[in-house]
Amino acid sequence: MTIAEQQPGGDTVDPPGGGGGRGRGPRRRLLPWKHRRDLTPGQLRRRRMVTRGALGVCVVCVGTVGWSVGKALTYPGKDSTQARLAEWARDHELGFVVDKLENVQYRMHPPKVGGTLSADALARMKATAGAAAAPAPGAHAAAPAQPLIPMRAAMTPPVSPALPGEGVYRTLSSAHGEPIVQGTYVRPDEEHTSYEAAVAWISGKHARFQLHPGFMEPGGTFDVPPTIPKGSRTGLVATWNGGFRITDGGSRGGFYLDGRTDGELRDGAASEVFYKDGSIKVGVWGRDVRMTPDVVGVRQCLELMVDDGKVVPDIDDGSKWGVADQGGMFVPRSGVGVTAQGDIIMVVGQALSAQSLADLMQRAGAVRAMPLDMNRAWPSFMSYDSSRDPSNPKPTNILDFEDPPDRYYVQATRDFVAVYAR
Repeated sequence: MTIAEQQPGGDTVDPPGGGGGRGRGPRRRLLPWKHRRDLTPGQLRRRRMVTRGALGVCVVCVGTVGWSVGKALTYPGKDSTQARLAEWARDHELGFVVDKLENVQYRMHPPKVGGTLSADALARMKATAGAAAAPAPGAHAAAPAQPLIPMRAAMTPPVSPALPGEGVYRTLSSAHGEPIVQGTYVRPDEEHTSYEAAVAWISGKHARFQLHPGFMEPGGTFDVPPTIPKGSRTGLVATWNGGFRITDGGSRGGFYLDGRTDGELRDGAASEVFYKDGSIKVGVWGRDVRMTPDVVGVRQCLELMVDDGKVVPDIDDGSKWGVADQGGMFVPRSGVGVTAQGDIIMVVGQALSAQSLADLMQRAGAVRAMPLDMNRAWPSFMSYDSSRDPSNPKPTNILDFEDPPDRYYVQATRDFVAVYAR
């Protein structure tokens, strides 16, 4: 007598040795991964239906993701492929994956300790030694006998003894014969001596500042375009990047322009504030700066790194300056500050921690200073030379960054600041 097992679902087969004939009682269901020759016609039909359905779902999912990634890889601008993929991931709730990968990459390839600057970096630094007295780039008007803007006194570098030209300011951009934008190069700290940081100073009285949105960050429609188009470049002397993302909450603050607010303008947040008269201030929102009828733009990012002329006491709290311990990582970073006289200090570097960025901004004369962005794709500072074509000045990266110097002559993914001569 044949013994068989009945499974829920209806279709059964003979147990081993059952002969497979009819009339032998209930038959056991075969598992779906059995060979098709062992399946009944009904089971084959169901397997085909399930397989086709699963394949259809996979095709739809892969196609949707592929279309989405394809858009990310082809949107306007000059962001690198790596930056585009990272932005796509953050836009699709995968920011934690990007952060983990960045942390792993940093641990596997930490910045070099010790060593000397490259030949190109040494040449760039040495050039500042004789550049202070050289004709200013973009001087398209006769220089006055006595410039109204003197060259900045040399900055004391963090590393001693200083290299030739280290900490000595040179003219980066000028207008009407005046060195409106001046800059210098230093090594960021005593350990990372094979890397370079750049410091720029901008005259607050002789420049006007304009906040631009990015077409993706914060996105939306503004009267101010996400680029500096032809016809709007006359008098342009400098540009720099915005801060951490607003849309995913990374900046821990908001963005305000054209009467529209993205995110939330948070009390206590470090803020760049832009006014109708073209001036700019850097300070704590709700303490040093606040909303008034004269405010046309606000860009918030984290908290002040320098306050009252001193590096803040909790600068070593890495979680305040990025995800987890990213504040202690020595990576490309940027920051902006203001001097007691109202001039602007901008620092960008190839291997900076939160501590070394704050230290450089304070050394350069900032009484209040804030972080902006980090990692290879986003920090930037460009000066502009209008000597050949005042209506279309030539941009130059102050350091060798991932994106080309004309990144803001096309549509920019993220917000940025443009500086014009008055």
